[in-house]
Formats: sequence, structure tokens, C-alpha cells
Amino acid sequence: MSKVSCTHCNLEFDEEVMIKEKDENGRQLYFCCKGCQGVYHLLNEEGLGTFYDKLGDTELQPATQSSEDLEKFDLEGFKNKYITTRNDGLQEIYLIIEGIHCSACVWLNEKVLHKTDGIIEASINYTNNKAKVVWDPEVIPLSKIIETIRSIGYNAYPYDPRLQEERAVKTRKEYYSRILVGVFGTMNIMWIAIAQYAGYFSGMKQEFKDILNVAEFLLSTPVLFYSGWIFFRGAYYGYKNRVVNMDTLVASGALSAWLYSIYAMLTRHGEVYFDSVVMIITFVLVGKYLEVLSKKQAVDTLDSIMGSTPTEVTTVADGIKSLVSIENIVIGDIIELKPGEKVVIDGKVTRGEASFDESSLTGENEPVYKKEGDTILSGSICLDSVIHYRAVKDASGSLLNSIVTLLEESITKKPKIEQLANTISGYFSTTILAIALLTFAGWYYFSGSFEQALIIGISVIVIACPCALGLATPMSTLVGVSVAAKRGILFKEAAFLETMAKSDLLALDKTGTITEGRPSVVNVEIANGFDPALLYSLVSTSDHPISKGVVRYLQEEYGALQPLPLEDIKSIEAKGISARYKSRKIIGGNPELMEASGISVAHDSDNSLFLFAIDETLVARLELTDTIREDAAKTIGKIKEMGIRVVMLTGDHEKSAQKVARAVGITEVHAKLLPQDKSKMIGQFHNEGHIVVMAGDGINDTIALASSDIAIAMGSGADIAISVSDVVLIDEKPNSIYESYKISRRTFRAVKENLGFSILYNTIAVPLAVAGFVNPLIAALSMSLSSLVVVANSLRIKRLKF
Repeated sequence: MSKVSCTHCNLEFDEEVMIKEKDENGRQLYFCCKGCQGVYHLLNEEGLGTFYDKLGDTELQPATQSSEDLEKFDLEGFKNKYITTRNDGLQEIYLIIEGIHCSACVWLNEKVLHKTDGIIEASINYTNNKAKVVWDPEVIPLSKIIETIRSIGYNAYPYDPRLQEERAVKTRKEYYSRILVGVFGTMNIMWIAIAQYAGYFSGMKQEFKDILNVAEFLLSTPVLFYSGWIFFRGAYYGYKNRVVNMDTLVASGALSAWLYSIYAMLTRHGEVYFDSVVMIITFVLVGKYLEVLSKKQAVDTLDSIMGSTPTEVTTVADGIKSLVSIENIVIGDIIELKPGEKVVIDGKVTRGEASFDESSLTGENEPVYKKEGDTILSGSICLDSVIHYRAVKDASGSLLNSIVTLLEESITKKPKIEQLANTISGYFSTTILAIALLTFAGWYYFSGSFEQALIIGISVIVIACPCALGLATPMSTLVGVSVAAKRGILFKEAAFLETMAKSDLLALDKTGTITEGRPSVVNVEIANGFDPALLYSLVSTSDHPISKGVVRYLQEEYGALQPLPLEDIKSIEAKGISARYKSRKIIGGNPELMEASGISVAHDSDNSLFLFAIDETLVARLELTDTIREDAAKTIGKIKEMGIRVVMLTGDHEKSAQKVARAVGITEVHAKLLPQDKSKMIGQFHNEGHIVVMAGDGINDTIALASSDIAIAMGSGADIAISVSDVVLIDEKPNSIYESYKISRRTFRAVKENLGFSILYNTIAVPLAVAGFVNPLIAALSMSLSSLVVVANSLRIKRLKF
């Protein structure tokens, strides 16, 4: 009985069990089930029939229309755990798509999702089948999206890092078992090869030689097809997608040698090269395994930031304690923390006091004392007391989760230099294959020896190493990101390492970046009519550091003040605040605001000034100064020594800015800048040809941060400043800016060293192989060593001294 392939999934079945129909052109169609029939018509109705041209003869799983368990995707607990709700109301999730075999599968899923109403974005990473989906929950629920994916023959489940870990362990075990077979075959075939070589020089009867050849054949075959299956699989998918890769080179080289050796064994003409086949597969496989281990080690460094994160916390409500999943914690819940427990939700202490280990966040080993009213951050560990604290963020918004999300995203974004290397690597493999064929043809033509020509051609294929070229950038950036993370520096994308390494200008905000952002009152002049309660009511409406400094002064000086009911409160950009109390007009802010209101004041202080007026009469003059951050001057000096131009951009007045600038060694100061003025200065620096890094922490820095090439935000800065930043400094130390530069430049240097070595290696090795000076065994060893040199050089970044 004849078998036919299903028109959709390409699986073969007996013709009589198939569902038959004809299309409008009279072509016979066969379907193995109603699911495949339905998907075929769905794709053609949606104009996606070209999927089958891209699919070729790749086999798929038969389509299923299962609606089981769909309701779980719309449950509240599932939403809290896996779905992120964005500021614009859209929802976002990362999914693993099951059943993807090739780029055609990726194309199909993305096309179908893009055509679905309510889905804003759908992008799938072919290497790990991870999909990012953004949708409008008011138009389509997640369950409907999953149902759509299932309807075209695939399945989807939420991305979970623990599943990724299981996948990594499974990959290591697979490599390990294949390497064991390879090593066993190599060790045994070497003994036979020694006898073969001895017989070659001293003479050996043909029947003994035949026995040894058969033994080598039996040992090399499982090594080639079991241990080397990884290369054949990679070469197959490369062929399906019209890509010549490293796997193509290894598989074609080893298979050619194996086939020729069988020919030599059966015809008793020429020498066999089964030992070379085994060596090629085993050496390259061990090299790939070491690469996998090195990548895993670098990722483990990132994972160590999370450590063993609890999945439940103890909440206290009406005197009753209960264990609650962290996904179900809402802002305002009271959480109990015991000694030794890790904080997983950001909050403020409401009862008790304790010391906390924040080393995983800041790198500082010294415990930090926290009391009632202090903020505690997720990722820190309570050391010595039981405390209660109020959640100020949910699990998804807490610092620890933000760090992990940033790191996961950072290692998936490719720098421009890596994209270039990947492009070159693709052309490189095709070029090497062409050179090997020309080498074979040339040697065969001039020497007349098919055996010699084939072995030299195989050596050319095997010795070339696009793998080292492909590894040059991702390995270095992966290590660079992990080293930075361990020091409390979070690069949102690995690509930002490259940009920062090329930067030649650093723009610094003053308040909160160079200084601690906690101005304190150092001098006060009060006139008749001053009302501390009125001033307290006015400054309490602002989050500006100067206002907060005035609030602290009033609380210390006058005790507990009751805020008065103000009306018509207005925040005047970069100047101050105005309001009305009953029939009185009150204003507070800098000298520019006073002069704009018709009140003349003296500019005779190097400190920041806060002036308070009631009904256009000045009643208080407060001078404030901010503490310069520890090591700020030393850090700026080290940055300038790197050849980087350092400038200060601040909204403060000229004298105050110059005072701080002199203290830290900055000679170029731009003061009295509005937020848009800072952005214009960044634009001016760009016009001068500079690559600009901007560091700031406030809302007023947001426009300038967004305009810069690299935006650095302090970890405790405004949420909007952190959201537009490219690098986040958890420990907020100025020295972390210097360390960011140093890590970026060291990483970029390693990338260039790796690329240089890869190019040099191939420039020397390939001509030697073409000239016939290298046999396949040495070629395989050289290829593996070249990859390991790249990996080892990348790991040297870990030894960077600061």
C-alpha cells in the first residue's frame, strides 16, 4: 500500500487513511487529521501559503485544536507571576514556543500573531524559541493568543528561568555522553593506529591489515554518527536555511574522510583515515563542550545575584500571620522578616530595627543598620532581628526582579561589532568550503592522487574556524556584563559596553550624582512675618532635594508642624513653588523666581539659596549646602586620566555649581540649565563629534539622559530616570562610573583581541593546509584550540583590577 505525505505536516501515512481533497487548481491534497486540514486552509485564507515553500520537507507535529487548560492563562495568579502590565496599559509576556524546527516556523508564528487583532508586538528568538508578545488585554485575552498558537500546530508555555536551567543541564549531559563515546573510540582506535603505522614502516600482511581496518571502522562509526550527531544536526538545519556554518565544515570533513576510508578498506587501495575521523569529531566536540561550560559559568555569575530567592513571605494582618506567595503581595501589605531571611519585596520598616547584608546589591560587605522608616531593598538579607515592614512595590516592580530582568535582556542584545562578526562568519564558512573544493581539484590535477587531494581538502575544511570568529564578541560581552553586575553596575544591553568604550565625554548632573542629594541648611536669616508652618506647608508639596532639606531643618528646629490647607499650588520649573493661603500669596524658591516676582535679592553666596516670600515681601533666606559624595574628586581625576572630557550640567546657580566643581576638579561648568537646556547641551556635544555619557538621577535629568548615547542613572533616583537609562548604578558611588568605563574598555579590548586572533589564525592556518603541510588530525586539534584561546582570553576580563 503506497504512502503519501500530509500536505501540512509532511508526515507519511497510508493513502487510504488520509483525508483527501483538491484545491482550486485541481491539485490533490492529503491531510492526516482534521487539525492539519484546518491549519492548511487557515494559512491560505490569511495569505500565508508561502509558509509551505519555506518549510520544504521539514516534518511538523500534526496540528491539534486542544482547548484544555486555556482558562489558567487568564487567572489572576498566573497574571501576577508571568505577565507585566506596562504604563500604557498594554500587557507583555515571554513565552517558549514548542515545536519550532526552523526559521520557517518562526516566520509562520510571527505572521499569524501579527495578523491577530489586539497583538501589538510578537518577536521570536530562533536560538532558544523564546517569544516576546505584547498585546492589548481589552481586545484579546492571553488564552486566545495561546489558542491561536496551538491552532497552527505549535504550543506555548510561559518562560521560566528554572526551565532554562533544566534545559542547560540536559544539554551538558547530552554533550557528556557523546564525549564519553568519542573518548572511548579515540583511545581504542589509537592503539590500532599505532599497529597500523608500525606495519606501514616495517611491513604487514594484508589480512592483518584488513582486520585492523574493520576494527577501526567499527570504532569510528558510532563516534561519527552518535558523538558527531550534533554537527550533522547543525549542518542539516544550516542547509535547510541555506546557511553554511561551522557544523557544515566539521560534518562534511569527517564524513568525507569516513567514506573514503570505507572505499580504501573495501578496495584495499590506499590508506584508511578512520583515526582522523574520530579525532576530528572528538577534539571539536570537547572544544564545543568547554564553550558550553564557559558560557554557563558566566551566566551562573549573573544568577548568583538572585541566590536562593524565597517564593513565599510571612504577612501579618490583624495579628494573624500567614504564608503568602510573593506574586500575591500587594503594595501596603505588612511583611515579617526573620534573621537570615532574604528580602524579596521592597519596603519600609514599620516595626523593629536590624542590620542588613546588602553585599549582593552594592558589593559592600559591611552590614547596613535599618530602623523604623528606613527603606529596605529586595536582595538584601536580614542579619540579627525580627522586623515588620510595609511593601512599597509588588514582586515584579521590586529591585531584585528588576535586576534579573535587566540582566536577562542585556545578554540577548547584540553589539554592532558582534552583528558584523556573525555576518562575516556566515560568508567565511562558504568561502572556506569553496577554497577546500578548489584545493582538492588543484592537488588532484597536479599530483594525480585522489587520496592525497581528498585528505588535503579535508584538512582545509577542518582547520578553518568560523567558531572562534563567532565567539569573539558574545563570550567577551557575556563576561563583561557579569563582572559589572557583581560590582553593582547593570548594563541593560551588552551592546552598551561597546558604545561606552568608545565614549570621550562624560556629562554629570550635580545634585544626587556628584553630591549626595541631601542638602542641609547651614545659614538662616529670618524677617518679621515669618511663619514656619506656612513654609513647611509649601515645601512639603515638593520632592526636590532643596525642599526636602528645608523640611528636615524645620522639623529639627520647630518640632512637629501641622501642614496648612494651601490652594492653587504650582511647581515652577527649575525655580520653585507658589501657592495661596487664604488671601495671602506665598512663593519659595531660588533668586530667579524672586526677581521674576519683583523681589530683589543679593547673589552673594556660594551655597544654594532658598528664599521665602509672603505677599511679595521676603521673610526668610536659607543657605543650603550638599555633601560631596565620597571619592568623587578622586574618581573624576581617574576618568580624566583616561582621556575623557568631564563637564557638569546643573540647574543650580553659578556660584554653587562652581564651588562643587572646584572641589572635585571639574573645569567646565554649565549652570542655571532648565531640563530642555541640558538636552540642548548634549545635542551640541554631539554636533562637535563626541560620544556622550550622561549621569543623573532626577526627573529634571530625564530629557538629557534620553538624548545621550549612554545614560547612567543612580539606583535610588527617580523611576523615570532609571527607565530611560542604559546603565544603572546600584551602589550610587561615583567610582562605579569609572568602573563602568574600565569594564567597557577592557571588554571591548578583549573583543578586538579575539577578532584579531581569529583573523590571524585563519590567515596562517588555511594557507598551510592548502599547501599540504597539515593533516586532518592536526587540523582538528588546531581548530579546537583556537576556540579555546578565544574563550580563555574572554575569561581574563574577570581578573580586571580597579
